[in-house]
Amino acid sequence: MTVAVDTDLALELRGVSKQYPGTDTAAVSGVDLQIRRGEFVTFLGPSGSGKTTTLNMIAGFISPTAGEIVLHGRNIADLPPHQRNLGMVFQNYALFPHMSVWDNVAFPLVERKYPKDQIRERVRAALEMVNLTGFEKRRPRELSGGQQQRVALTRALVFDPPILLMDEPLSALDKKLRQRLQLEIKRVHREVGITFLFVTHDQEEAMALSDRVVVFDQGRIEQVGTPDELYRRPATRFVAEFLGDSNLIEGKLVERDGATALATPECQIPLPDWPGGREAPSGDEHCVMFRPEDVKVLPADDEGAACRGTVRDVVYLGSEQRVIVTTETGREVTVRTGGETTGIPGVGGTVGLRFSASNAWLIPTGG
Repeated sequence: MTVAVDTDLALELRGVSKQYPGTDTAAVSGVDLQIRRGEFVTFLGPSGSGKTTTLNMIAGFISPTAGEIVLHGRNIADLPPHQRNLGMVFQNYALFPHMSVWDNVAFPLVERKYPKDQIRERVRAALEMVNLTGFEKRRPRELSGGQQQRVALTRALVFDPPILLMDEPLSALDKKLRQRLQLEIKRVHREVGITFLFVTHDQEEAMALSDRVVVFDQGRIEQVGTPDELYRRPATRFVAEFLGDSNLIEGKLVERDGATALATPECQIPLPDWPGGREAPSGDEHCVMFRPEDVKVLPADDEGAACRGTVRDVVYLGSEQRVIVTTETGREVTVRTGGETTGIPGVGGTVGLRFSASNAWLIPTGG
């Protein structure tokens, strides 16, 4: 019997787990994931969440305790790294210090015994793609951190691997350079068209780069989705809190004037436009998420305010400002506004708060 292989599927993890000897808790537990050809997928999570361990099992640097790692229909879980033919970009670049830029990039082609004319053409084209033409004779120590990272990226791509793995490759760079290289990595991904698998603990980086994000926590996948899905419709409380700022308001869902409202000790927040058109469950305790940009600061006497509070802090960030308001019951609410500072009272001032019902999201029970 012939088993059909999904030709659009680049990589599949089936029940992949890793438990180190002498430990009670698995570093990775029962991970199931499908990654399609040409996708840019990012593993995101805090330190110790299992994202890097999972990447290293895909690369072959760590052997799984259980499960299958299927590359283009073939289980590679028992293959050594060099037989997997995957590209890898490390956090510390891992360039050969005694070699020139040209020789570093050519190295995987030489190891694979490519003809000299193909090596020459591939290296030339690869360096041109990342704007390093003219740097061929330099050694790594003569390059900036950003240039070294581009050499590492080029070396990992020059032999056309089916998947490129990247383990926090931008973490050592300053913010401005990171943002510039993020754009460059996205451009390179579009041009080469292969599958990119990226690991980071930086939420903004994951959102900026990815077609889909895989959120890890305590060795398990919490949620997989597009950046917009994860930001607007988190499946669990952990995802809501980890991915961006969030206001999680607990209360009872009640009927008010023919519509649903979230009733808390200090206020009732109208929710007439419940997301997705689904019926909101009434009664009991529920948790509703409002992102900071979905809360508006009003004058304290504005009748449209759902509740009132005291400004605890105002953080000016140039293009925006973050206002922290403490309600009458001590609840902290974060508001993100534009960079305009007028109309917001200083610390200690009293304000009203209005919540955008159209962007409210009910965190699932048990999330």
